[in-house]
Amino acid sequence: MKNGKKLVLGVICCLLGVVTANAQMGMHGGMPQFRGIWNPVVGTGAAYQIQAKSGPESNMEIAIVGKESVNGKDAYWFETTMASPRMNGMMVMKMLMASDGVSVVISRMIMQMPGAPPMEMPTQMMQMHHQPQAADVRKEADDVGPETVTTPAGTFACEHYRLKDGSGDSWVSQNAAPYGLVKFQGKDSTMILTKVITDAKDKITGTPQPFNPMGMIPHPPEQ
Repeated sequence: MKNGKKLVLGVICCLLGVVTANAQMGMHGGMPQFRGIWNPVVGTGAAYQIQAKSGPESNMEIAIVGKESVNGKDAYWFETTMASPRMNGMMVMKMLMASDGVSVVISRMIMQMPGAPPMEMPTQMMQMHHQPQAADVRKEADDVGPETVTTPAGTFACEHYRLKDGSGDSWVSQNAAPYGLVKFQGKDSTMILTKVITDAKDKITGTPQPFNPMGMIPHPPEQ
């Protein structure tokens, strides 16, 4: 039981960093961040193929599945879905995110592991693992110029941005919401758009419960 709790807490800590500025994405480390231009529209989303320099290929979907007001500002439910072979299903996490024009800040977070009820993360835990993420890559990158990029999702007219810290390059298009990211090439990983989503729906099922680490342990599918 103790080992199960440690596993769950490790997964939670990993997922808490999926879209933060300093965290790695995915379960295998070395994944790129969402370096694009925040432009949320409910129902829009994108699917990506992510390849780390060391580690297996993974797939992820992001989508905007709702909108609320937080302190008088528009905030959007940003949902991330990742396959979890170790846990026999999909891990879903959604965050209520608002932009101040410079950063995107999370005010609430709900997670659901395979076969388990959704749980809302406590504010203290979020503050420990989250830092505001840049809302606009143009504030931290140089504009290389327009380029056409072809991916499994199609061909896109993009603007190419090179991050000033040397960590990678982003190709951004207004036709790939919510971050506009079509391709990211980093030192240790790549992210490629595989599908543009126009009818995104919330994948969280059930009423969120207060956070309980043991309640996050996934239940294996019935035989």
